[in-house]
Amino acid sequence: MELRALKGTKDIYGEEMRKWLDVEQIIRNLCDDFGFNQIRTPMFEFTDLFARGVGETTDIVNKEMYSFVDKGENRITLKPESTAAVVRAFLEHSMFADTQPTKLYYISPTFRYERPQAGRQRQFHQFGVEMFGTDSPTADAEVIAIGHTLLKRLGINKVELHINSLGGPECRKKYNESLKAFLNTKKEHLCELCQERMDKNPLRVLDCKNPQCQEHLKGAPTVLENLGEECRAHFETLQKLLTAMEIPFVVDPGIVRGLDYYTKTVFEFISNDIGAQGTVCGGGRYDRLVDEIGGKHVPAVGFGAGMERLIIVRDAENNAPLAPAMRDLFIGYRGDEAMMEAFKLVNALRQEGISAESDHLQRSIKAQMKFANKINARYSAIIGESELENGEIQLKEMESGDSVTVPMSQFVQMFSNIIKK
Repeated sequence: MELRALKGTKDIYGEEMRKWLDVEQIIRNLCDDFGFNQIRTPMFEFTDLFARGVGETTDIVNKEMYSFVDKGENRITLKPESTAAVVRAFLEHSMFADTQPTKLYYISPTFRYERPQAGRQRQFHQFGVEMFGTDSPTADAEVIAIGHTLLKRLGINKVELHINSLGGPECRKKYNESLKAFLNTKKEHLCELCQERMDKNPLRVLDCKNPQCQEHLKGAPTVLENLGEECRAHFETLQKLLTAMEIPFVVDPGIVRGLDYYTKTVFEFISNDIGAQGTVCGGGRYDRLVDEIGGKHVPAVGFGAGMERLIIVRDAENNAPLAPAMRDLFIGYRGDEAMMEAFKLVNALRQEGISAESDHLQRSIKAQMKFANKINARYSAIIGESELENGEIQLKEMESGDSVTVPMSQFVQMFSNIIKK
């Protein structure tokens, strides 16, 4: 048996792991600033949750889910997306009874059986935010502002915000009729999948990635032409809010999103730096999803962003490598008694929140100092027989080469004072 990761999965470690941790910390700080609290839902749920929430006509449910029957005869699915799981948690724990709105975010592994490509594996990771309990366009604007601010903090600037409105149920009904009429005139030119979608969910035909279909979809009626008064006012207010918040945008009737639960506002942040898969972040309003899953009516809005894609786009725009990881101190030693003292000091320093290292391979002093350089230690010290006899240690600043003599009994306190200045 060949020991290797499954197709569509990958190990994250070393320098790449540092990039992930950096982005995750930026996300956590951002969500704190916007008043969003983190939620962690299980990696698997009952299959029916996604069939009801994501939509039975979607490719996700029909083709891409990892589903199985467990030993209890339950139909289980690994999360293909997180919004439905968050809604389930919102209902199960009666969060609707708390002060509203409820503002949540997640960073979660997600699973879809599809062709691996740049920025998308079969196990990938999503950052997302969800806001429940308000149908105000101010909520839409705030959620979009989180995406906008995240990209700025990551140094991603070559991204454009595209917004659209899908309207409410009445708008969609009216629009579906006009869209079906248009699609019927193009049916013979559309792919087999689009011909299937025409009757089940005509809006999803517009989301087809087939270039031939897109060519024949030019001139299709838009949802914006069919918006009712209330939905139009909602969309206009959103545009005014984004303008007031100095968030640039483009109104794009072609933004429809692939999942069934979206209503009114939909949006995508689109990059030209990652090829055909240009959407870095996308979402919108889903006022009917809570109802679909089995709760009372609760309006909601949110978005999801692929972590892999965020990192790819960030790398494409910012070629400068991360600052090297550093340790505060390396303590080398010569002899068993010195080894005991070195590890005693290293452990005491770590209790003070200082990153300290020593040698585990019984290397020579010369090799130990090479190791200190490799781990970018700011300071180093060597303990040998003379240091043990004198009760003093030479503390050396690695960059300048300057050194100072420190009493061994006061080493932890004095080094703490130096490093925390």
